[in-house]
Amino acid sequence: MSRGDRIAHREKSFGIWQSYSWLDYYHHSCDIGMALVELGLSKGDTVSILSEDNKEWLYFDMGVCGVGGIPNGVYTTDSPEQLAYILNDSHSKFLIVENDEQLHKFLEIREQTPHVKKVIVLDRKGLRSLEDDQVIFLDELYTIGRSVDNARERFSDYIDQGTPNDIRTLIYTSGTTGNPKGAILTHANVLFELKTSIDILPILPTDEQLCFLPLCHVLERLTSVDLPIHRGCIVNFAESTETVFENMKEVSPDTFTAVPRLWEKMYASISNMRSDASALNGWAFDQAIKAGHDYADIVMAGNTPTAGQRLRYEFWNRLVLYKIRDLIGMSNIRRATTGAAPISLDIIRWFHAIGVPIYEGYGMTESAGVISVNTPEAQMAGSVGKALPDSEVRIADNGEILVKGANVFAGYWNKPEKNG
Repeated sequence: MSRGDRIAHREKSFGIWQSYSWLDYYHHSCDIGMALVELGLSKGDTVSILSEDNKEWLYFDMGVCGVGGIPNGVYTTDSPEQLAYILNDSHSKFLIVENDEQLHKFLEIREQTPHVKKVIVLDRKGLRSLEDDQVIFLDELYTIGRSVDNARERFSDYIDQGTPNDIRTLIYTSGTTGNPKGAILTHANVLFELKTSIDILPILPTDEQLCFLPLCHVLERLTSVDLPIHRGCIVNFAESTETVFENMKEVSPDTFTAVPRLWEKMYASISNMRSDASALNGWAFDQAIKAGHDYADIVMAGNTPTAGQRLRYEFWNRLVLYKIRDLIGMSNIRRATTGAAPISLDIIRWFHAIGVPIYEGYGMTESAGVISVNTPEAQMAGSVGKALPDSEVRIADNGEILVKGANVFAGYWNKPEKNG
């Protein structure tokens, strides 16, 4: 691999950030993929992953995909009944679970899921005495994979046999009514997203990112799995959803994608600090935010600030605003994006004011992620930006959004009546 020993991702272990190279990534994915083939995985078989974000999620995603299988993520908050539905609808042949809690969900509904051949558990804690022929542990799976003759060459051959129209992943989306539906995304769908989004929102190989949204969601999958493979940027895994702010300060990412709820929490935390500030510090904070708002309004309107306006902003930036960015782990931020739900224009304006430009976008699972997005060169505050290049978006007479492009999914899994 050309990236070899360069860092691919980091994960905390006993409170210390540990780094893993692109070669580690490839070898672990290869071992997993070849082990699953030995256990009976064939091209087109589905493997479901029930785990919080971690490096193993990526290894299984790429290992399964590499040998022609179909990876599918399951939310860790799903009930046993919801898990049973997804396993049956997807015809999952293998299930990956993170720990004893997730394993017990499966054991509750085991008799209802005849397609599942094996369950692989990542963490042995609390399960060391378990004896179950259907269950194996990650270290055992690695042993199987590493014992396969010519595993690296065979894995490479599997990858070479793939085509753009092969299924990259299933992503279940609840929609508005009924049971979740599995959206079929092909490699061609994802490649279109990567090429067009990179052209308008560049990502550098040296960029640091923080992964904290569920990897079974199309947005996090695109930004923390497919995009880093395409560009070589570094993914840092948040320890949990409760430690995102702390991990943000440790990582200080260059680019950051989040949902409105997180931006609102950041804004609220800084507002609370302002309430507790001394009179002098409070005055300085207010003056800095006012200068930031004035500057942001000019830039967001597509205008060029005068020398005096730039000087005023830079004064307050050096005095106050950079400290605010430090407090929320955004001292290195170059670009931030938001999506998945509407966001207040006041929130966008406030972050622009402190030097964190947020660009709102719109997308859905069925479009492989992004349909439209604001960019530094083309932004309209309060909108979701322009459609991706080489795609078309129209509003039908009934208000429905119609999208045409190579990012539009291949249809719903196991639901021919839902496909036009």
